[in-house]
Amino acid sequence: MAEPVRKISPAPDETAETSRLKPVVPIAPTDKGSKPRTSAADKVRPLRRRDRIRWALFALLPIVLVIGAYWYVTGGQVVLTDDANVNADKVGISTDVSGIVQDVDVKNNEHVTAGQVLYRLVPHQFQIAVDNAKANLAQTALTLDAMKQDYKRMLSDAAAEQAQVDLDRTNYNRTAMLLKSGTATQAAYDQAQYTLQADKAKLQSLQEQSKVQLARLGGNVDTPTTELPQYLQAQAQLEEAHRQLDDTVVTAPFSGAVTDVPATTPGRYLAASTTAFYLVDTDHLWIDANPKETELTYLRAGQPATITVDTYPDRKWHGVVESVSPAAAQEFSLLPAQNTSGNWVKVVQRVPMRVRIDTGEQNLLPLRAGMSAEVGVDTGHARGLPRFLVAWFRGAARTQ
Repeated sequence: MAEPVRKISPAPDETAETSRLKPVVPIAPTDKGSKPRTSAADKVRPLRRRDRIRWALFALLPIVLVIGAYWYVTGGQVVLTDDANVNADKVGISTDVSGIVQDVDVKNNEHVTAGQVLYRLVPHQFQIAVDNAKANLAQTALTLDAMKQDYKRMLSDAAAEQAQVDLDRTNYNRTAMLLKSGTATQAAYDQAQYTLQADKAKLQSLQEQSKVQLARLGGNVDTPTTELPQYLQAQAQLEEAHRQLDDTVVTAPFSGAVTDVPATTPGRYLAASTTAFYLVDTDHLWIDANPKETELTYLRAGQPATITVDTYPDRKWHGVVESVSPAAAQEFSLLPAQNTSGNWVKVVQRVPMRVRIDTGEQNLLPLRAGMSAEVGVDTGHARGLPRFLVAWFRGAARTQ
């Protein structure tokens, strides 16, 4: 038989203390899946905050519009373009004579000064040409002196022949008189006549030869040998030989840095006008920019410019617009665009512009040809009101 369950009630003191330490909080019964209730005050509070933000934005809108309009009207005087790069004088070092490289006196990327020796060619064949030209000049001088003496001899021969002709004429006249008196034979007369004619022809030949010789001497036998054409020609050949010998030593035409030097080594044969390596001018730099044609309205030569190079983004260079090209860049292309078929698409052209960099500042960082840059030119002319607004204001003023 099961025992009855006995209910054990807490002691009076324990029940009172427990109820005093743990107050009972009434919990409202909630249905499953129902949302928690919100009061009307909780709904009004975020709506009021949202309205304040909305009205604040509405109040800021005209201020932003006014500031933006002022910025647009007063701005636009600085023409910015990032289609720019640093440029410098570059030249391929070469010479107009052919030869074998004897030695190279510079290293790659070395800075050189104007007139410094860069490389030399083997000079033996050119020295031989100089010696040959010297000998030719001396031989020409001797030949001209001999021609002068020969001319004098021809004049002497012509004078002697003239005397012989005079004698022959006298004999001829005497024989003719004797023939009339019958004391001379016809044969003697014919012989005297023949001798006179032969000596006259010989005299004429000598005179013609002397004229030819005088013409070779420039028409004046007293002209100095060093002023005669033959001597001057030989002297020019000697100078040309000297020039070619001097061109075997190649020097820098201006100060700068040499590059691609390892391409030329001693023993390499260089044909005339073959580029050995390159020289870049590091002292005279400029900026080649290509602004859009729509930005050239108020851009002129002489306006100040600010240059920023991508390599040094925290540094700025100052310069001046040196020149603006008279034609767009595409006009110099191999096949310029020809939009004459009727299907014409307007493309904004770019016009080359050169900016001279002010190198007078101290502690300038080195610039190198080919670096990308950004150029800002201060045209001094603000953008102003749009054209349609200006036209509207003018029309309104006229109506009033």
